[in-house]
Amino acid sequence: MLGEGGFERQLVDVRALLRETISRASEEGRDEPGEYVAEAADGRIRVTVGTDGRVGAVEIDPRVLREGAEYLADEFRTAVNAALDGRGEQNRTDEPVPDLDALNSAVERLQDQSIRQMREMTATIGEVMRKLHKS
Repeated sequence: MLGEGGFERQLVDVRALLRETISRASEEGRDEPGEYVAEAADGRIRVTVGTDGRVGAVEIDPRVLREGAEYLADEFRTAVNAALDGRGEQNRTDEPVPDLDALNSAVERLQDQSIRQMREMTATIGEVMRKLHKS
C-alpha cells in the first residue's frame, strides 16, 4: 500500500508525463504523424508533403524534362495530389483525440483532492493510535 509520499509521487510523475506529451504534440503538430512522399512519371518525379500540409520537397529527374511541359505539369500535379491524398489518409482516424490539457487539469484536481484526503486519513489514524496507546 502506498503511503502519502508514494501516492503523491505517482501523481506528480503522471502530470509530468502529461506535460511532456502535450509539449511534444504541440512541437510536432498534433494529429500529424509525419511527411508523405508520392511519385509520378514512373518515379522520375517525387513530391514530399510535410507535417504542416505544405509541399516540403520536389525532386525531378532531368530526363523527364524531355517529355515536354504539358506532360511534366500533368505528372507533377498527379504527384502533389497523391502526396496530399496519402497524407490525408494517414491523418484519418475513427478514434477520438484526447484533450491532453483537460486530462492534465483533471489529474491535477485529483492530485490535490487525494493529498487532502490522505492527510485527513493520516491525521485520523494518528489520533486513533494515540487514543489506543492511552487506554
